Amino acid sequence: MTIDEETVDKIAHLARLELTGDEKEEMIVDMNKILGFMDKLNEIDTAGIEPLIYMTNEVNGFREDVVKQEITHEEALQNAPKHDKDFFLVPKVIG
Repeated sequence: MTIDEETVDKIAHLARLELTGDEKEEMIVDMNKILGFMDKLNEIDTAGIEPLIYMTNEVNGFREDVVKQEITHEEALQNAPKHDKDFFLVPKVIG
């Protein structure tokens, strides 16, 4: 598979990017290099090799959750730029 200008245009549209002609040419070159590298990786025989789950043998040292400071409902609402009696008021995100 090779990347052409039409493919870059589709990807740019999906990513909401506006690319100049020079930027498109650079993208074509870069994306084809990436695909070339992926082709090289696909040539490697990985039969019998277990997938790598973790990069190191380190174990996460989880800490206990400890409440360090408590604030009341009213104190929390004081920090809100907009609020009503009970809740933070935020702009509607999904229409």
